[in-house]
Amino acid sequence: MASGWDARPPWRPGRLPLLLCMLLLLRLRSPARAAHIKKAEATTTTTSSGAEADEGRFDRYYHEEELGSALREAAAAGPPGLARLFSIGRSVEGRPLWVLRLTAGLGPPPPDGDEGPDAAGPLLPGRPQVKLVGNMHGDETVSRQVLVYLARELAAGYRRGDPRLVRLLNTTDVYVLPSLNPDGFERAREGDCGLGDGGPPGASGRDNSRGRDLNRSFPDQFSTGEPPALDDVPEVRALIDWIRRNKFVLSGNLHGGSVVASYPFDDSPEHEATGVYSKTSDDEVFKYLAKAYASNHPIMKTGTPHCPGDEDETFKDGITNGAHWYDVEGGMQDYNYVWANCFEITLELSCCKYPPASQLRQEWENNRESLITLIEKVHIGVKGFVKDLVTGSGLENATISVAGINHNITTGRFGDFHRLLLPGTYNITAALTGYMPLTVNNIIVKEGPAAKVNFSLRPTVTSVISDTTDVVTASTVAILNIPPGTQSSHQPIQPKDFHHHHFPDMEIFLRRFANEYPNITRLYSLGKSVESRELYVMEISDNPGVHEPGEPEFKYIGNMHGNEVVGRELLLNLIEYLCKNFGTDPEVTDLVQSTRIHLMPSMNPDGYEKAQEGDSVSVIGRNNSNNFDLNRNFPDQFVQITDPTQPETIAVMSWMKAYPFVLSANLHGGSLVVNYPFDDDEQGVATYSKSPDDAVFQQIALSYSKENSQMFQGRPCKNMYPNEYFPHGITNGASWYNVPGGMQDWNYLQTNCFEVTIELGCVKYPFEKDLPKFWEQNRRSLIQFMKQVHQGVKGFVLDATDGRGILNATISVAEINHPVTTYKTGDYWRLLVPGTYKITASARGYNPVTKNVTVKGEGAIQVNFTLVRSSADSNNESKKGKGDSTNTEDASDPTTKVFETLIKDLSAENGLEALILRSSSNLALYRYHSYKDLSEFLRGLVMNYPHITNLTNLGQSAEYRHIWSLEISNKPNVSEPEEPKIRFVAGIHGNAPVGTELLLALAEFLCLNYKRNPALTQLVDRTRIVIVPSLNPDGRERAQEKDCTSKIGRTNARGKDLDTDFTNNASQPETKAIIENLIQRQDFSLSVALDGGSVLVTYPYDKPVQTVENKETLKHLASLYASNHPSMHLGQPGCPNKSDENIPGGVMRGAEWHSHLGSMKVHKGVHGFVKDKTGKPISKAVIVLNEGIKVHTKEGGYFHVLLAPGVHNINAIADGYQQQHSQVFVHHDAASSVVIVFDTDNRIFGLPRELVVTVSGATMSALILTAGIIWCICSIKSNRHKDGFHRLRQHHDEYEDEIRMMSTGSKKSLLSHEFQDETDTEEETLYSSKH
Repeated sequence: MASGWDARPPWRPGRLPLLLCMLLLLRLRSPARAAHIKKAEATTTTTSSGAEADEGRFDRYYHEEELGSALREAAAAGPPGLARLFSIGRSVEGRPLWVLRLTAGLGPPPPDGDEGPDAAGPLLPGRPQVKLVGNMHGDETVSRQVLVYLARELAAGYRRGDPRLVRLLNTTDVYVLPSLNPDGFERAREGDCGLGDGGPPGASGRDNSRGRDLNRSFPDQFSTGEPPALDDVPEVRALIDWIRRNKFVLSGNLHGGSVVASYPFDDSPEHEATGVYSKTSDDEVFKYLAKAYASNHPIMKTGTPHCPGDEDETFKDGITNGAHWYDVEGGMQDYNYVWANCFEITLELSCCKYPPASQLRQEWENNRESLITLIEKVHIGVKGFVKDLVTGSGLENATISVAGINHNITTGRFGDFHRLLLPGTYNITAALTGYMPLTVNNIIVKEGPAAKVNFSLRPTVTSVISDTTDVVTASTVAILNIPPGTQSSHQPIQPKDFHHHHFPDMEIFLRRFANEYPNITRLYSLGKSVESRELYVMEISDNPGVHEPGEPEFKYIGNMHGNEVVGRELLLNLIEYLCKNFGTDPEVTDLVQSTRIHLMPSMNPDGYEKAQEGDSVSVIGRNNSNNFDLNRNFPDQFVQITDPTQPETIAVMSWMKAYPFVLSANLHGGSLVVNYPFDDDEQGVATYSKSPDDAVFQQIALSYSKENSQMFQGRPCKNMYPNEYFPHGITNGASWYNVPGGMQDWNYLQTNCFEVTIELGCVKYPFEKDLPKFWEQNRRSLIQFMKQVHQGVKGFVLDATDGRGILNATISVAEINHPVTTYKTGDYWRLLVPGTYKITASARGYNPVTKNVTVKGEGAIQVNFTLVRSSADSNNESKKGKGDSTNTEDASDPTTKVFETLIKDLSAENGLEALILRSSSNLALYRYHSYKDLSEFLRGLVMNYPHITNLTNLGQSAEYRHIWSLEISNKPNVSEPEEPKIRFVAGIHGNAPVGTELLLALAEFLCLNYKRNPALTQLVDRTRIVIVPSLNPDGRERAQEKDCTSKIGRTNARGKDLDTDFTNNASQPETKAIIENLIQRQDFSLSVALDGGSVLVTYPYDKPVQTVENKETLKHLASLYASNHPSMHLGQPGCPNKSDENIPGGVMRGAEWHSHLGSMKVHKGVHGFVKDKTGKPISKAVIVLNEGIKVHTKEGGYFHVLLAPGVHNINAIADGYQQQHSQVFVHHDAASSVVIVFDTDNRIFGLPRELVVTVSGATMSALILTAGIIWCICSIKSNRHKDGFHRLRQHHDEYEDEIRMMSTGSKKSLLSHEFQDETDTEEETLYSSKH
């Protein structure tokens, strides 16, 4: 486990002879000369370990068969009935995983051998179990030997009557597992200290025989991927099964590679490589246990092990939090704490992982006292029994919770428990389904032995014996009347866990079922509540974590109002019911195999913790911790919701947008009825507010109510509401009472999902004893309602050209004004009642298709639609007489096809996320960069990645800081006109530096993964990316971290908001630098600006009077960005200074664009090539799209333009060539390619060339003749002015204006006379002359 195992200097073969000589010398030395250190702390032991043990036992490691023999010898060193040797399973290569159990009073071993669940012997009431596991990494071997020595010491010490060891084994159940990875041990090499990778792969022995690290193979609470597959790690599977069969209280996991005691958690949600202190709820207890070990170890307690390669590493008091040292996902110690009762710490015993055998005696002496002390610590805290008050029998699996500590344990087989606690005063509660919980207050825990506290719980339900002799809870299970002579049909297993689950209990319950049923469950969180409780969802499916095309998705949401708790408990019951009956009950199996089910037990966990059992009518705990009603917090069609959108609401809305839910129910309490949309109306009064799918809603509501006999009667709460009546147990929401901002209406209006609200009972928070009754009343209803997801019509909408599914195609039903849309693979589901319908599938750029469909009552009918692109005919026509316009997709080279496949993959479900997860980059997004840091960071990138980066200075800020521009491309600073160019600019406002940091992270991400990740390599090879991380470095230097609303640093050093200076008369040096050196000089396909202050995407223009030619494309790009952002698409930024901000879809017009890594979709739209018939590229041709957008071809004839999906018209214009027209179809998931070929233009002014030449010749002749006549006339008239010229010379100043007037007048008259032009007056001409 040590952090240095893969970071130390490489092992050099040249050291081998020296090491062999040293080993030979050490082996030749007499064992008697080896150092022997007796610890001062071991004063209670009457005889030293060395005196009792055979000296020869320390001179070698025990391999394979010898390990079993050594453990048998250790067991024989004690008296009969003290030890039991057994195996918990076998390794990959079939070696037994030996465990030696040591405790007094075991009795003789079983006759059937040392394997199997009974081989360990019976558990002993009240005796806490401690386990020590060694050699988990096969090459970390000290623990393997030390644990054998420990076993021998305990057994021999008990026999000889050592008071300390006798007391320990009389009160403690100790289990020693010397080697969890015996296969790896056999591959490891003595003397290999783990300083490098000197041998072939897998030779070190660290991993098991299938190359799996056992300490990365356990289920993990912070897992970033799928649960680990245990088939490759039988050692881990065996250990997990062993843990489940027992109630271990304390454990040590012994490793090598450093000298330190590490405690949970071993990883964190952030999974930072190091430096994150991941605290458990029992952090102080864990520190105490770790110190107990470290303080008795002569090296560990110093905190400075001085291990080679990590000489400067220090650990205060010799202990460390696991994640703070380094992050370990899938570790064993966290599994013990999270999924079992057990507190486990990890102990690194030696710097050298596999030291020479001559050092084993010293290692035993170093660890002996620490090991015994650790075992003794199992007796701290509180211990006792939980028993039935009536019968006195022990109660297994009762929950023991300590007030103020968010971690529960459960009782063992005899009702016994041991809860490790430090000295202090505690309130402790014992609870179990079917019993009244009991709390004992002010329990005083002192240093030393545990305080004893017993609980006697009063049963809440009387047990009766049925005719079939099965013991049944009378109020829980209905006994079927089976006719005589018939065999009983299969009966599903009913839930047994009926009690109110507070958050820690619910968390343990969910983790337990996720752990026990990994093949059909996935536990995930939507986010956190106001008080940071996880918003858990349990997915149940035969393929968890995957949307299977064609399979509908269903959800239940419970506990939206914190004091309405029945839904919360029913969903936990439902999880248990589905998991336990999958594979055996046909109904459950079919449902799970055909449906992806999502169950959210609690949307308001904070409110639940405030609510009170027995509550019928109060509002205590109803709202969330910010005191907002979550069912009045969703955007509404009739009413403007002014309350700030709450974290729970945002999380759920984001969830609903991310999954293609078809049907849903929101579980409430306070009445007994199914309520369907709409929940409010335009007038805000109680009246029937019918949705377009009113008939469907009535049908699905009835499917629930008719299975609940009390609900179906329609008079639910006679004592509370005597006049309330709901025919057949259903009601229109607004007809009952008006609910603006409700969740069910938002589902129907903003997603494809049909949701109803189910009121489960008149009492909001019933007493625990009544919970079995609620399950019995609702279990059939819950199942039948889920089945309704399979009613109506389902199918796929496909592209006729390539057979791919079409995303966001619209499915509309005639006379029902509520379309639904297809999911990413083109699949759709449309709930309908039986009948005949006219259904139309349509998509932008395709011809719609309509079909007549008859829906029956038994399951959904499948109807697929294949759509033909609407551009097909016009494309054919455009090729006749208008030049060739060729789609080059089929003719593209293999590399191009690979890249187009990449773009399509990135556009698929979770495509970009998967790309990022596959990359191995760990970006250090933990601090802001000052200007100096930013400059050094950019220079560092260029120095390390010179072949793909180029750093230039665009100019200087007002305070003379550089404005850096980083280009990332496979050929930086080399013109490649065929490549699209994208520009990212951030930091225009210095007080919004998040964009700057994201661009630095993006730059590093691309550089780190170039030539490592094929997708990112293709992206860099095919795109020219220019990053300007900080446009306003002066403002950034003045801005202050954590000041979210301040304007300090917003402007540049001269007080100018640079976002208002991008004009033709830019006045600031920063904007001039960008305009002159970036915008005007370089041809970009797309520009993205990152700012801060809200969460939205905007597109041009900022001024409302300006119109946008390519508005749809810009809006499409903005929508692409927002839909890939986890919260932006919800349109509720929730910023502190703009809490009421509501931006539909997260997209609006009028500001700069915000960004992050998740929305780079550059290779979409059209890229093309323009040439003449000889193949010569034509540059500076004008490409006009849709009679509006204009782009010019670059050098080499290339052009690239971003367009929204659909059909677009292209007109190409170039001097000397005929204008070309074409159409192109743009996919949603890839760019379209087009080649335009020009023909020489044979027309002038739209007329035939021959006619134009003839007319031109005649016109020129007429013009020459006219010019000759004019010259003659002018010559005659000019003689009349000779006297005037003489006078001009004599009286120049006096006559200047007069001559001008005359001269001008004569010319005007002449022209007027000749051409009959009377449009200008003498005055106008004179005015013109003077100006």
